[in-house]
Amino acid sequence: MTERFGRDLIRGSLDMMIMSVLAEGSQYGYSLQKRIRAASGDRVDLAAGTLYPLLHKLEQDKLIRSRWDSTEGRRRKWYDLTTKGRKRLTEQAKEWTSYAECLSRLLAPIVGAKPA
Repeated sequence: MTERFGRDLIRGSLDMMIMSVLAEGSQYGYSLQKRIRAASGDRVDLAAGTLYPLLHKLEQDKLIRSRWDSTEGRRRKWYDLTTKGRKRLTEQAKEWTSYAECLSRLLAPIVGAKPA
C-alpha cells in the first residue's frame, strides 16, 4: 500500500491539482476526486469536505466556472477552467516545477538521488 502525502505537503498545491484536471476538460466533483486520486497513485484522496470549498473559492476568483447539466441522467454540477484560470495554472506550474527542481537538488545528498 502506498502512503498518502502529508496534509502540509499538498495543502499549497490543491488548487493547482484541481485546475490541472480541469485543463483536460470539464469535470464534476466526484470525477475530479477520482482523477486526482488516480493521478497521484492513490496518494492524494481529496475529501468532498475539502474539494467543494476549494471549487467555490476558485469559482469566486473566476479561475473556474460551473454549470448544471443532467444529460447523463443525473443532475450534476460541471466545472470548467476559465482563460484566467489557464493563465494562473501555467504560472503556478512553472513556479512549482522550479521549486521541485530546487528541492531535488537540495535533497539529493540526503536521499542519494540525482538532481532533476
